Amino acid sequence: MTIKSTPVGGDAAFQHAASIIKKYRPDMTFFRDTYRQLHRMPELSGQEEETARLITSYLRSLAGLEIFTNIGGHGIAGVLANGEGPTILLRADMDGLPLLEKTELPYASKRTQIDKTGIEKPVMHACGHDTHVASMMAVVELLLSARSHWKGTLICLFQPAEEHLNGAKAMVDDGLYDKIPHPDTVLVQHVDSSRCGTISLRSGPTMTASVSLQIRIFGRGGHGSAPQECIDPIIIGSSIVVQLQTIVSREIDPGQLAVVTCGSIHAGDAPNIIPDFLDLKINIRALTDAVQSQILASVKRIVKSTCKAGGCDREPLIETISSTPATINDESTVQTLRKSFTSYFGSGLEDMDVTTASEDVSILATTVGARLVIWFFGSTDPEQWDKALQNGTLNQIPYNHSPLFAPMIESLDIAVDAMSLAALTLFNPATEVV
Repeated sequence: MTIKSTPVGGDAAFQHAASIIKKYRPDMTFFRDTYRQLHRMPELSGQEEETARLITSYLRSLAGLEIFTNIGGHGIAGVLANGEGPTILLRADMDGLPLLEKTELPYASKRTQIDKTGIEKPVMHACGHDTHVASMMAVVELLLSARSHWKGTLICLFQPAEEHLNGAKAMVDDGLYDKIPHPDTVLVQHVDSSRCGTISLRSGPTMTASVSLQIRIFGRGGHGSAPQECIDPIIIGSSIVVQLQTIVSREIDPGQLAVVTCGSIHAGDAPNIIPDFLDLKINIRALTDAVQSQILASVKRIVKSTCKAGGCDREPLIETISSTPATINDESTVQTLRKSFTSYFGSGLEDMDVTTASEDVSILATTVGARLVIWFFGSTDPEQWDKALQNGTLNQIPYNHSPLFAPMIESLDIAVDAMSLAALTLFNPATEVV
C-alpha cells in the first residue's frame, strides 16, 4: 500500500517548498530497511549505543555536516551552516521501552537488555522512536541535497533517554549549546496510532507536565499467621493507591486537566510472609504548575497520613525520579506551519486536542529561549482505521506503549514530508527549483 500527500495549492513560498520536497525526496527503500533494522534492535533509555553508532555512521556519509557525539550519553547533533538565515533544530528521540513485543511482525524485536536495576528486560520500540530516527535520517539527506534552495543553519539532533524524561536535560547539562548554535526554533514530530496520512497540530499547551515519584512504605514484617505482630505495608499501600484516585475527582477543579496513576506496586515474595516494606511508583500529569503543585502536596499528605494511621514506625520515603515541564507550542510558528501543512496535506491536517502524554523536548527550546512546535503523524492502516471508526472500536487500535503497537512503514513517507516541509517553510526558501 502506498500513501502519498498531494499538494493542493497555496502561496508561492509553499509551492516552492513542495517542489523542493518532490525533487529531492530520497529513495525511501534504504530508510524503510533502516527502520526495520532499528525496530529489531531497540535499546533502553541510556543504553542506545548501537542506535547511536548506526546514526553517526550514516551522518558521516553525508557531506557538509559537523557532527558531535556522546552528548548527555549517546546523544548526537549534526550541524550544517548554510548562509545567513534562521537556525532550526530538528529533534528525533531514539530509545525503546522495557516491553515484550507481541506484534508478530517479521522484523519484531526479540531483544532483551539489563536495565539500570540489574534486571533483564525485553525491549521494544513501542513508542515509535524507530520511525523518528529513520525518517529524520531521510529528512537530513533531503535538506542537504537541497541546500542551494534554502539559507540558514540546520541542526539535526538525536536524543537519548526520552522515555525517562531526562535525555534532553542530560544533553543540555553536558554542554550541548557550547557545541552547537542556539536555535531560533525547535521542531519535533511524534508518531501516534491515528490514521496513516494524517498530521495533528495545535497551538499553545499541547502536552502535560509530568512528575514521577518513587515511594517506600516501611512496615514491620513477620509471619503471615501472626499479623497482629506486624505492621502490614501491603494493607497501607493498597489504601494509598485507592485514596490517590480521589485527588483528581475530589480536589482538582473539573475544568483542569490532571491525571494521577500508580504504575507499579511491589512488596514481598512469599504468600505467608508479611514484608518489611512496599514500593510504589506514582505518575502525575497536569498542564499548569499550580495544579501539579497541588497534586504533589495531596499525594504527600495522603501517603504520610495513611502511614501514620497504619502505625508505621518510620516516615515514608518519597523521591522524585523524573520530571518534565508542559510542552507549549509557539502560536505564531504554528500558524505559519498550519498554512503550509493545509496546502500540502489538505484534509489530512487535523486539529489535535491537548494530550496527557508528556515530553522532555521543551527543555531543548526553553534553555535558549527558542520557539517550539511539536505535531503528531498517524501510523494506522487507513482501512483498519476506517473499519474501526465505522464499528465504534477505535479504542481497540493499539496505541503507543502497547506491545501490539506497529506503525505502518508507509508512515515514514508522511513523516519525511512533514518535517522537511516545516523546515523549508521556516527557512523561507526564495530561489526557484530547476
